[in-house]
Amino acid sequence: MKPHLPLLLATLLLVGCAAAPDQPTTDRQALFGLGERAAEQLVATPPMPKPAADQVLLLAEPEVDPSLGLSDERLLESLTRALLAVSDGPQVLAWREAMAEGSFDNHWRLDSRLEADGPRLRLSDRELLPYRLSLELRRRGGDAPDWRSEISGALDATAL
Repeated sequence: MKPHLPLLLATLLLVGCAAAPDQPTTDRQALFGLGERAAEQLVATPPMPKPAADQVLLLAEPEVDPSLGLSDERLLESLTRALLAVSDGPQVLAWREAMAEGSFDNHWRLDSRLEADGPRLRLSDRELLPYRLSLELRRRGGDAPDWRSEISGALDATAL
């Protein structure tokens, strides 16, 4: 048995390396496209200077309609990942109340709200959740938004 042990270990190692890689979880897939659309719109906005790489985007905790079955943290993660993936995009930080004081020309705050935009749509094989994502971009310390946008669509409930 001892002479065959290295051969057995090498075979097990090769089988482990040949296995398919883990697929992304459906949780992330369901919000991936939404986060990408929001990031594309935000970086293309007129108030956001070009290149956006010199800007600091402070992401406020999003408001999520409980009827959608999503947590605030999952939407925040989706938006954060999508904004960090933008080439020459802004620096992204989580906004905290302590950051409300002071004002810098390159600091922007992004507020987001995800709401149900109608009843659930029941199809033969799945259920869709219509949504409306509202985005507001403002200079840090400013009350009125410098830019607003809404994105509408439907999330596949089975992927949540």
